[in-house]
Amino acid sequence: MRNIISLEIIVSKIFEIRGKRVILDRDLAVMYGVPVKVLNQAVKRNLKRFPGDFMYQLTLQEVMNLKSQFVTSSWGGIRKLPYVFTQEGVAMLSSVLNSERAIQVNIAIMRAFVKLRNILSGRRELAFKLKELESMIEGHDSDIRDIFEAIRQLMGIPHEHSKIGGFAVR
Repeated sequence: MRNIISLEIIVSKIFEIRGKRVILDRDLAVMYGVPVKVLNQAVKRNLKRFPGDFMYQLTLQEVMNLKSQFVTSSWGGIRKLPYVFTQEGVAMLSSVLNSERAIQVNIAIMRAFVKLRNILSGRRELAFKLKELESMIEGHDSDIRDIFEAIRQLMGIPHEHSKIGGFAVR
């Protein structure tokens, strides 16, 4: 069976909030083909399945920070602060949204989380190796450091403790 949603679309909906990779309830609702209210009602009927490390509600400040990341906002006027779901929370959704579409969407989302983890791991390793090599040439010509910085910029690898694709590098 073909992917119900492309991995690229799913990955674009994964954000890092409070140090965890999460997906907004509204994005999940679109993927599952249900209204946000229906998704959240199903979760509320099964709250024991969603501890704080599976799902949590965003603060107003977190919502404002997320909105500022988008050039044009399609958020409209939200009345309630959105919930976000971690990978484990998304997996648990398959037990409360029991449809063929929910099963296929969950499989696609799990694959996206794994792909994202692999991409970020590879970038972290490369960033570490560049840092290691740079420290070996420390004290040499400043032009070499400029070359490293240019390589970082071309590859989208930040310098030191900045972020890669919205995710903090540690």
